[in-house]
Amino acid sequence: MKPLGGDRREDRSQALEPEADEETDEDGEVDYSDEYSNEYADEYTNETGDGDADEEETDEEVVDVTEESAALGVETLQKIADLITEGAKVTAQTERDRLTLCIEGGNSGILIGRKGQTLDAMQFLTDKIINRKSEARVRVRVDIEGYMETRKSNLKHLAYKMADKAKKTGRPATINQMSAQDRRIVHLALKDDTKVRTQSMGEGYYRRLVIFPKKKTAFKGKRRVKK
Repeated sequence: MKPLGGDRREDRSQALEPEADEETDEDGEVDYSDEYSNEYADEYTNETGDGDADEEETDEEVVDVTEESAALGVETLQKIADLITEGAKVTAQTERDRLTLCIEGGNSGILIGRKGQTLDAMQFLTDKIINRKSEARVRVRVDIEGYMETRKSNLKHLAYKMADKAKKTGRPATINQMSAQDRRIVHLALKDDTKVRTQSMGEGYYRRLVIFPKKKTAFKGKRRVKK
């Protein structure tokens, strides 16, 4: 009988795969372009800026992580992990205002979840519990056996690939179901590319991130009149 949750390696490989709109083109490649409604087309046509700042950047006051906050984070996440799988161990790493909670052992595929959604949920709950009585915010991050670094690398690769496709086709491209943390990775990866801009669309925790190719600036000098 196959264990509950399936094979650990299969679960983990599925969790590492970023989600995007996928349509197969004539060459058999994945097409990440999205068909937009008129409001998106108008926004693309009339775009004048370099994209939005998105909600990831905030002016919230932050504080150094205390021993009490780190201990509460470990206790909270350990209880959640124990309800999901056996053999998981939670440890804490602190760096000024950032608290990183690392999970080792157990079924990492189940703990991460499809597209990292279980990990995101655990991080969200742990963050809320740690910060519920705090006047200033402690930044909480949950990582599972190095998953976040691997996902960051995958998202950067996808961002560059989709930006190239947007520039080549002249059409916007989109990635679906992205958390604020993932959207920030793509925003930062492409912020220095002068030929595209990025923008988040939708509402709620998971949103789409759209990569728009910038239009070439028309020549505004005086035309010579032939005599």
